Amino acid sequence: MKILKSFSLMMIMMIQLTAAAQDTLKKLSEEQFLEMVKKYHPVARQADIVVEKAKADVTIARGMFDPTLQNEASQKTFDGIDYYNYNRPSVNIPTWFGVELSAGLEYLSGNRTDPMDTKGESSYFGISVPLGKNLLMDKRRAALQSAKIFRTASVTEKRSMLNNLFLDALTGYWNWVKQYQVYRIMDEAVAVNEKRLALVRTAYLWGDRPAIDTTEALAQLQQFELLRSQALLDFRNSGLELSVYVWANSGMPVELPYDTKPAEELAAMNPKTIQVPELNYLLETARKNHPELLLYNYKLDVLGIEKKLKFQEQLPTINFRYNQLARGYDVWKTATSPLLENNFQYGFYMSIPLRLSQGRGEYKKAKLKIEETKLQKNQKMVQVEAKVKIYFNELLTLQNQVSLQEKAWKNYVALQQGEEIRLRAGESSLFLVNARENKTLEGLQKLQELKAKCYITHIKLKWASGLLVQ
Repeated sequence: MKILKSFSLMMIMMIQLTAAAQDTLKKLSEEQFLEMVKKYHPVARQADIVVEKAKADVTIARGMFDPTLQNEASQKTFDGIDYYNYNRPSVNIPTWFGVELSAGLEYLSGNRTDPMDTKGESSYFGISVPLGKNLLMDKRRAALQSAKIFRTASVTEKRSMLNNLFLDALTGYWNWVKQYQVYRIMDEAVAVNEKRLALVRTAYLWGDRPAIDTTEALAQLQQFELLRSQALLDFRNSGLELSVYVWANSGMPVELPYDTKPAEELAAMNPKTIQVPELNYLLETARKNHPELLLYNYKLDVLGIEKKLKFQEQLPTINFRYNQLARGYDVWKTATSPLLENNFQYGFYMSIPLRLSQGRGEYKKAKLKIEETKLQKNQKMVQVEAKVKIYFNELLTLQNQVSLQEKAWKNYVALQQGEEIRLRAGESSLFLVNARENKTLEGLQKLQELKAKCYITHIKLKWASGLLVQ
């Protein structure tokens, strides 16, 4: 019976998981893993591209306000007759306020020129002003304002992409940690039961135990070997699932080696210490900072610009154009001359649809888009708030369940130790000890699962509140 006294000590060592992983094994902490995901994962790089594309769109929109330089030259000679020969370089400068400035030079000669054109050298500078449609808003200004909003929104869109990516990645990480802890539990159980089988066989040879106890110890060992094999398979498969988020700087995927282990043991961490903010604070933070809700705000801003544009397009088109003319290429000589007295050209253009059917329809559609987006935002807000409340309640409940499971596990340990004492006193059997041991292992596995679920729920709560990516 003295040989069996070491059972209790070995079981306590197994249950407390004091055996540390070998230093030669590779370690991967949550911080290291998340840093790799943030730097090298394709989705993270795509998020950076989204921002750069939005900046490029702003540059494109600003291009519509770039000055343009153009030149028109033509000559016609037929049957020895010089019909015309002209050269017309000009520059056009659009402005933010819808006004366009222009200036140019003209040279015209020939025998068959248009009488309305001025022969010889001349120059001009002028201005074109919209007085109705496009006065307060036009397509160029709308495109540039929208591009600037999208540029700001792209940063929020990047946060949204990273928020979802980190949720999936960290969920996979803690599932990997959990599977590792389950494997360690079963590996320790196999090691202890191998020693137990050897001790029981020695006790049998000495006549201290019946032969049936060797069969009982062997069956228990074989059961744990089977569970360890399954736990190892689950751990390796979870590592392969985790490898989906691990990429190299070169853009190539990286598969985690089988000897890679979590740097922090879940069993040594206490999820009860997780600081959970107040629910009202989380809800208010989600309303203000959740990236998916912020994207709706930017979308509403863009739709507001579109609404202004559609309203402007209902107005009549009234354009005024004025050019100050000069003989020769020195137009500035006439710049101080009174306008509309000499050497000038001006004109008005006016157009308006009689029924305004298209304009009224487009404006109504723009208002309906805003109303539709507001409804979508309200629906999304309700969904976000519901998720915050669900994960908040779940986290508090899981923290309580971890405390209860720890107490239950300690009771299982005490019952197992008591059964071993009875075994040494000849009042119990190895079968009952094994049954207590199975219950203890089940309790410990349940505890590890609850801890992992607690950390995952904490991550989901931060994700739902918009705090996972700052």
